[in-house]
Amino acid sequence: MSLEPLASDFYGYESMLTDQEKTALAAIRTYLENEVKPVVNGHWEKATFPHEIVKGLADLDVYRFGWDETKPFDNSAVFRGFVALELGRIDASVATHVGVQNGLAMGAISVTGSDEQRAEWLPRMAAGEIVGAFGLTEPTSGSDSAQGLKTTATRDGDEWVLNGEKRWIGHATFSDITVIWAKDTADNQVKGFIVPTDTAGYRATKIENKQSLRIVQNADITLTDVRIPESLRLQNANSFRDTAKVLRLTRAEVAWAAVGNSIGAYEAALRYTKERVQFGKPIASHQLIQDLLVKSIGNITASLGMVVRVSQMLDQGIQRDEHSALAKAYATARMRETVAWCREALGGNGIVLDYDVARHFADAEALYSYEGTREMNTLIVGRALTGFAAFV
Repeated sequence: MSLEPLASDFYGYESMLTDQEKTALAAIRTYLENEVKPVVNGHWEKATFPHEIVKGLADLDVYRFGWDETKPFDNSAVFRGFVALELGRIDASVATHVGVQNGLAMGAISVTGSDEQRAEWLPRMAAGEIVGAFGLTEPTSGSDSAQGLKTTATRDGDEWVLNGEKRWIGHATFSDITVIWAKDTADNQVKGFIVPTDTAGYRATKIENKQSLRIVQNADITLTDVRIPESLRLQNANSFRDTAKVLRLTRAEVAWAAVGNSIGAYEAALRYTKERVQFGKPIASHQLIQDLLVKSIGNITASLGMVVRVSQMLDQGIQRDEHSALAKAYATARMRETVAWCREALGGNGIVLDYDVARHFADAEALYSYEGTREMNTLIVGRALTGFAAFV
């Protein structure tokens, strides 16, 4: 299967992929266009998750690309980025779903788990047999998770007892396992635990009335004397620095998904403006509409260049926190501008789901905030530039 170049990849960054990667990406694009895109507006409106896509994504190895059983990164980070872009281009919620399953839940096990834990959980998660969630954020702890976690873990013989609350946890209403991050009451260090969601004392409640990423099933989690055996403690998660290793690997892919979300809005706007006739001709032939489209493709191209380079640096082993932080902050800020311009190009139809732009417009707000707000990522970069930490 050949990969047709995206017109929205104005400088042709996809040409950097290997032939094998292009073939894999073409298959993913075809599946998303044919099987996922037709159903997302309906699920977005109803705030439901299309569970039927899990098997299709698994069959295409989408969950396996990042974490091939016990070994990470059999594929280039640039390729994985383009997968995130394709997902975001069709639907940001679907991109978030894969990011939670592959990047966060599987990533946590791969980066901080033991060999035995990786061998036990990752193959089944890659096959879509087990859905995972990632429980870090709390009702009163988001940006300050490094210090502000209130969920506790207390050792009791060969078991750990978890107590606390989590909020905004994607997948948590239907996940089979949730990786819970909690502070060890003995040393006050953050530890990670694989928590089967049928464990006594674990309760997840869907967050209702969201107006962004409505397909993602975010939940509030309550942990009441949840007992977890030592064998389910992530054996290499001994402090928040280990948690941060997972976030470092996923933050850049959120930036890629943001570029994809921008492209989805841009492609819908371009299609619409070529077809919509006013004053006797397509509105795409008017100067002001072309200005909106050119500003949009400029943002997309600039952001794409940044995320490609960040992923190359990851492949080369030289990416640092500030590199992925700058990419996430920049790409999501430019995405916000782009989806607004695309909505503007559609006039009143820009707020109707039928034309797709409205969904990309609304979903941009969540991408802008999660995996580190613009402000927090800015401070990470500012610390690298100046040598001064200005977080408080």
